[in-house]
Amino acid sequence: MNVNKLQTFITLSECLNFTEAAELLYCSQPSVSMQIQSIEEELGVPLFDRIGKKLYLTKQGEQFKPYAEQIINLLHSAKDHMRQLEDLSFGTLSIGASNFVGVYLLPSMLRTYSTSFPNIKINMNITSSNHLLHMLDTNKVDFLVLSDRVRIDETRYQRTTFYQDELVLIVNPLHRLAQKKECTLEDLVNETLILKPDKSATRLYLEDQFKEHGFAPPNYLEISNLEGIKQGVIHHLGVSIVSSFAIQQEINHGLLVKVPVQGIQFLRGISYVHHRNKHFSPAAKQFLPLLKQPQS
Repeated sequence: MNVNKLQTFITLSECLNFTEAAELLYCSQPSVSMQIQSIEEELGVPLFDRIGKKLYLTKQGEQFKPYAEQIINLLHSAKDHMRQLEDLSFGTLSIGASNFVGVYLLPSMLRTYSTSFPNIKINMNITSSNHLLHMLDTNKVDFLVLSDRVRIDETRYQRTTFYQDELVLIVNPLHRLAQKKECTLEDLVNETLILKPDKSATRLYLEDQFKEHGFAPPNYLEISNLEGIKQGVIHHLGVSIVSSFAIQQEINHGLLVKVPVQGIQFLRGISYVHHRNKHFSPAAKQFLPLLKQPQS
């Protein structure tokens, strides 16, 4: 099975249209059909179904797609790595990051990196942890940077924690708690707590901490985006517990106030994650030391 056939399969699986796939691949529609037929014969299973005028991936096709993507992406990575061994003015640094990490933590590091290696293309994907792990599986990224609260398969992936992120209680400057030097969890009993949805790693961590301290917030308001949560607190929708690193600008401009919670420190590690047998490109090897530098 050659690489061209795999690329044809991946392209067709994305657009699900033979004519469009042929245009994207700069070949004829019969050529696309013949390559797909050849792969199906070699695998001994159908990869696509035609229902009416529409094309669909079969279950076998859905299972085969990540393997095809992994092979193609691994080949591209190998070519990049070989060229970077001789010349670090060429190549791509591909990173997958969770929302907090990608928006607030990594940009300053990427600026330092791009100053030293201006010709290296930087590709950072900010998305959900499930999607990030899929991207890592298929070699679309060199490594992930995310919370250590995200569960991973430790037999397949290696996790290195390089930063401890403190989560803090934030309130509107006019809130009754804003003038307090500290508060207790009991002070939040009648408050609306703005948090991410219940599948979020941060949400699960905070709820575990609440249970450990015998606290059960009666009122939740769910917002899936950290910027949305901060705006919710600014506009008096409730209070929240978020990364102290992510609210520095709002604190400096007097839009938010952070209030220490007596006897509790909410901490989570930030880690980079990669396959245990990962061969890092020279471009990636030059970036990883930046993660270990103190953040401010």
